[in-house]
Amino acid sequence: MADVGCGLGASTIIMAEAFERSSFVGFDFHDVSIEAARKAAAEAGVNQRAKFEVASAKDFPGNGYDLVCLFDALHDMGDPVGAARRIRQALAPDGTLLLVEPNAGDALEQNLNPVGRTYYGLSTVICTPGSLAQEVALGLGAQAGERQLAVVLREAGFTHVRRAAETPFNIILEARP
Repeated sequence: MADVGCGLGASTIIMAEAFERSSFVGFDFHDVSIEAARKAAAEAGVNQRAKFEVASAKDFPGNGYDLVCLFDALHDMGDPVGAARRIRQALAPDGTLLLVEPNAGDALEQNLNPVGRTYYGLSTVICTPGSLAQEVALGLGAQAGERQLAVVLREAGFTHVRRAAETPFNIILEARP
């Protein structure tokens, strides 16, 4: 299992604790975060099952992953299509991408609520500028919506995209080759 854009490794470590017979690798381009993730995995006692490597979402190593996860990271990437394309290539033929993103509606009117307003604010000062500072600079932002996320995933080569679950704050999409 790969956790792309793992940051400090919390999600990778939680999964390693829950699934003791599986192996995990977290990737992030930020070397300081990866060092912190390695330390946290050792402290949690899962460093034999959870490894961390410095790599971007477009060039992380490995193939044949049964599961690749992106937790609240795709919309921050300058080239989300390129990242999703690399994930598609890295998956096993029957593998799955689990994508967790902010629960944004596809139209402005669907986002005029307390959560949507918060996401617009955060997207304006954090997500969009971060994306625009990177290669390609697509600038999805935290309000991409399910329809736009599905467009990104299909452009990257996924043929099956569905909403698997949602919370008031997040949508969880399943994407398969």
